[in-house]
Amino acid sequence: MPVVISLRWNLFSLFKYCDLCMKLVAERYEADLWTEIMKYLDGKSLVMLGATCRWFHRITMEESVWKFVCLRDLQVPESQHVAYKWNQLYRSAFDGSHSYQFRQPEKHIDWMRIGAFFFDSPVALLTEKLGVPAKIPQRETAEIMIQTTGSCVLRNIKTGIWLADLQLVRCPVCNLSTCEGTMQTLDARHIELFLSEGYKNGSWEYESVETHEIKKHTDMATGAIFDIKHLNDASTYEVWDAKAWMGKPNDWQPKARIAHHAVAVNTNLQQNEGLLIKYEAMRAGGLEADVVGIRISQQLI
Repeated sequence: MPVVISLRWNLFSLFKYCDLCMKLVAERYEADLWTEIMKYLDGKSLVMLGATCRWFHRITMEESVWKFVCLRDLQVPESQHVAYKWNQLYRSAFDGSHSYQFRQPEKHIDWMRIGAFFFDSPVALLTEKLGVPAKIPQRETAEIMIQTTGSCVLRNIKTGIWLADLQLVRCPVCNLSTCEGTMQTLDARHIELFLSEGYKNGSWEYESVETHEIKKHTDMATGAIFDIKHLNDASTYEVWDAKAWMGKPNDWQPKARIAHHAVAVNTNLQQNEGLLIKYEAMRAGGLEADVVGIRISQQLI
């Protein structure tokens, strides 16, 4: 293995300092062939290859290459329209950044990337319970729904690729001044969010959608986001089927499950007096603008 790595770096160095490589490679190999080869590389390897010479740089910047690699590594369907270049989207998804890195970094403790999922419709079901009816009541008000099922429906979701993280943050991020513990947050965002000017300049903020209190001991803290259009899909059932992926009662490590159109997290809890669940959304502008960020937070009370 060390020999292979050494040979690779020697080849890259040779290409980098040899201006003739551009002509030699172009004459001997078709660009389409190299484009297909590059689809087997990860993002870091593509950047390294592009740095070897001008010819490879041009080929590695092909949109088709980065689109293929981005969709492959995120394991999501193709998005019909994106506002940014695919190499920008790839970097935003895989550079290790997360939302608390830009907002409230002093509250942040730890995080993990769950994965990517896809909103095919602009309507989401947010819930703190798994096993709730997969049919959404049409006539229930938001207040009744949150109290009876611990769920709410959120509309005007920006369709496309979404990324999901599990965040552990310090309290009080909320308004409970008596809390000195930690808070679990399922943090989902549209893949374009960190590239958007409204997010970068701080004009887009998370706003409360609904809150729900459980005023008694609860065994677990659960949060889930579903694309309503795909509630009854076979892949979505893997998320609904909590017993298949949640930890055993004495396992205190957070667990997560992601599917093509859904994501969920769960942490088993020790003795407690209840939970405060908060549903929050970030919109790309005014009240009727697209939702580009979703948070479901659980805090011990």
